[in-house]
Amino acid sequence: MGKTVKKQRPVNLDLQTIRFPVTAIASILHRVSGVIMFVAIGILLWILGLSLSSSDGFSAAAAMMDSFIVKFIMWGILTALAYHVIGGIRHMLMDFGYLDETFAMGKLTANVTFVITVVLSILAGVLVW
Repeated sequence: MGKTVKKQRPVNLDLQTIRFPVTAIASILHRVSGVIMFVAIGILLWILGLSLSSSDGFSAAAAMMDSFIVKFIMWGILTALAYHVIGGIRHMLMDFGYLDETFAMGKLTANVTFVITVVLSILAGVLVW
């Protein structure tokens, strides 16, 4: 027959030992934030509809916004929006050639994206509470 090719495959793939590069984490979080925003559209439209339905609906929506859980959800939505926008700007700057498409620049801009998102998330928390 032919030669037998020995494949170098891991025998025991321990997922806890795998470390993703910061660029991969940034990419995954950008997709996750997009999904969160997609779900958030339904939540925000429901609250808007309730608030516009009548004066009682507006009062109910205003009372709902005083809840800790709702404030936390709104903070999460604003944080996801901030990350998605900053990450999108990062991708656009790379696509238009304003930033080098090197791994070093990818790492730097991913870290900058995280820092800006943390600052905006803190500001969103101040706004919501």
